[in-house]
Amino acid sequence: MKKLVSLLLALCMVLGCAAALAEAKSEYNVTVLVWKFDDTYGSSVRQAMIKWADTIGEELGVKINLDLQDAGDDMARQVEQCDQAIGKNPDFVIINLAEPAGGQTLVDKLSAAGIPYLFYNIPPSDETYDSVVKDSFFVGTLPREAGDMQGEILADLWTADAAAIDKNGDGTVQFVEFKGVANNPEAIARTQYSEETAKELGVPLDMVTDIIVADWDTTKANDAMLSTWQSHPEIELVFANNDDMAIGVIAALNQSGYNTGNEGDPSITVIGVDATDAAIEAIKAGKMTATVKQDGDAMGEANIRFMMNKLLNGDYYAGLEDQYKLNEDGVSVYIPYAKITADSVD
Repeated sequence: MKKLVSLLLALCMVLGCAAALAEAKSEYNVTVLVWKFDDTYGSSVRQAMIKWADTIGEELGVKINLDLQDAGDDMARQVEQCDQAIGKNPDFVIINLAEPAGGQTLVDKLSAAGIPYLFYNIPPSDETYDSVVKDSFFVGTLPREAGDMQGEILADLWTADAAAIDKNGDGTVQFVEFKGVANNPEAIARTQYSEETAKELGVPLDMVTDIIVADWDTTKANDAMLSTWQSHPEIELVFANNDDMAIGVIAALNQSGYNTGNEGDPSITVIGVDATDAAIEAIKAGKMTATVKQDGDAMGEANIRFMMNKLLNGDYYAGLEDQYKLNEDGVSVYIPYAKITADSVD
């Protein structure tokens, strides 16, 4: 009897090992749903994911295949792409939402198909966040941090040399705010806290127009700034929710001989967010004042690490505690921002 039990246990162990080997994979197929390819910061995250998929794949001894899909800022198209992905039965889906309120539709489809997923960069809307993210994960940034840093940069400049910002010497900084899109949490927070933080730190501000929504877009910001500058030549400061819009603003100012970077030419203060290559070069050239770095490489790496942790260990976060700080909601991490000025750009 004891021999029989021993044989049965040995057989179970053999079968268990065989099952484990059968489940082990050397290759993983991943669909990445991207809100639009022609967003500069988004492109940096996308390229980082491609890079880190190779690097982390080598670390883990597996191959990670990324199938990147461009929704072109169209939620209906992203839903179609999700359906097509489900038809291919990928191991995982990484989601950069085309519309913050559209997350639940994707979650319902992927959950029904039994495909794990995570979200990055663009969080689901406040109304849907809990239900959308509760069984997955979100890699993002603290929405107000970029706005706070923009305000802090301005306050530091004001303290160092108020006259350099207050061109007309009236003791108040006339400014405009370029917002990404109307309902995006990042855009809302950057818009709100760039102004509030600067005021709290002692900078007297006067917004001379309504908030200008330019859809994160260089051309739209350029067109809007051209008309705004003509009607409000008293503007001394521009806060832009991202660098693409800041670059559009600068191009408009250049047409009036402002912010050329040439010695002796007039300029106004322009502060953006993202630290794109174009913004860094503009700061070095003296055309742009400052930006706030949103680390696309770090976000791309985090997406791949959390995904593979889930696929290999069954949990998004466990085991990554030393590398990332989990937020209080238990299902998200934030990639920190950093200030980039003319003094620190190198």
